[in-house]
Amino acid sequence: MSQFSGVELNHQLIAGTWRAGSSERSATDNNPFDDSVITDIQQASAADVDKAYEAARKAQPEWAALTPSKRSAIIYKAAELLEEKRAEIVELLIQESGSTRSKANLEVTLAANITREAASFPGRTHGRISPSNTQGKENRVYRVAKGVVGVISPWNFPLHLSIRSVAPALALGNAVVIKAASDTPITGGLIPSRIFEEAGVPAGVISNVTGSGSEIGDHFVTHAIPKLISFTGSTPVGRRVGELAINGGPMKNVSLELGGNAPFIVLADADVDKAAQDAAVGSFLHQGQICMAINRVIVDASIHDEFVEKFVAAAKHIPAGDPFEDKTMVGPIINDSQLDSVKQKIAQAKEEGARVALEGPIEGRLVHPHVFTDVTREMEIARDEIFGPLIGVLKADDETHAIELANDPEFGLSAAIYSTDIDHASQVALQIESGMVHINDLTVNDEPHVMFGGMKNSGLGRFNGDWAIEEFTDDRWIGVKRS
Repeated sequence: MSQFSGVELNHQLIAGTWRAGSSERSATDNNPFDDSVITDIQQASAADVDKAYEAARKAQPEWAALTPSKRSAIIYKAAELLEEKRAEIVELLIQESGSTRSKANLEVTLAANITREAASFPGRTHGRISPSNTQGKENRVYRVAKGVVGVISPWNFPLHLSIRSVAPALALGNAVVIKAASDTPITGGLIPSRIFEEAGVPAGVISNVTGSGSEIGDHFVTHAIPKLISFTGSTPVGRRVGELAINGGPMKNVSLELGGNAPFIVLADADVDKAAQDAAVGSFLHQGQICMAINRVIVDASIHDEFVEKFVAAAKHIPAGDPFEDKTMVGPIINDSQLDSVKQKIAQAKEEGARVALEGPIEGRLVHPHVFTDVTREMEIARDEIFGPLIGVLKADDETHAIELANDPEFGLSAAIYSTDIDHASQVALQIESGMVHINDLTVNDEPHVMFGGMKNSGLGRFNGDWAIEEFTDDRWIGVKRS
């Protein structure tokens, strides 16, 4: 496939024109499973970033001035195009990001759902009128578009995690410039840009730039034009983005969705069979390369051995291989750097005394499921975000100990609790320091109308629904004195 919807895969939409970047650097976009070349991309330069932002600044006021119904219709059309082009997009997600077919289809569904939800935002953007202590005056609070939004998206769910910011931002009257991850410039940058362009978003309102962080990364964040940087990625890089956004130039807002270390808590009264099966899926879906993936399984001591036996049995049956095959659930690690990180975590878990309960082979970038038991809270496998198909099981003395273990790390994005007592589990959930907690369900959950976001070092801000409306708009106080 050399094109998507009539656009060459090595092009970028910069200020209304599909073209190559103007940097002297080029990069090869490879399939992580077999290293086949998808395309070679001439990278964007800092000058290209300037042109994209300047075009966005000029085009944004007219876009924001469209009636809510007109903007809604365009955004809804984009959702329809995502569905119409599903097969083409799925193929590119498999090729570029190593997504399995089931995961790629899920990603298109998530992207289409958030775009449909965003299509309702123009009619849900409400201000308010407040009384004044000054005689003859009223206070009007308007909710208005921020202006231009810079979106930096990751490689694990490149389509969805670009569109999760792009669709709401556009729907609310902003212009957008996307910088997708270097591993996924097509599915994270080109496809979202082309979808919204085809849907009717005017020239200049959306652009995407593909370039190395060393050449355009800081400039993208510190640029004077964007009023908000929406970043999804690792906590260390997110910290850097936040610092640059505040200290690197004109101060701007940031929305940061960062790392996770999701605990999967199995209480003494849990349905062990269901918990074991769900833990296997939630640990190894998309090779564990999901911010919400289960990173730690915390099991009450009274059922620990029974759970481990059933969990390992379930993990043994997780199929790993070619992501183009329908049965495959675990595909390739995205790149060699990430593969080295996964290998290092496996080696360190062994060195620190974790017991290997399941050790699948490593074939190139294909890492089969690994399960460790006898894991303690001090071990790196229990404290760091893994982002690979390996998981540690911790034994909790009791419920209080399980809560302590769950709250140990610096992260607080998503969590799960398994129990047959729903009301009690809900009370336990309130004690977990996590932005999202799911009872008898996977840690991997995302619904377009319900808030998404974390606590502690898992980020700032919230996505989806009314929370997205707040993120991508500003309150403006207009005081009106009549006499």
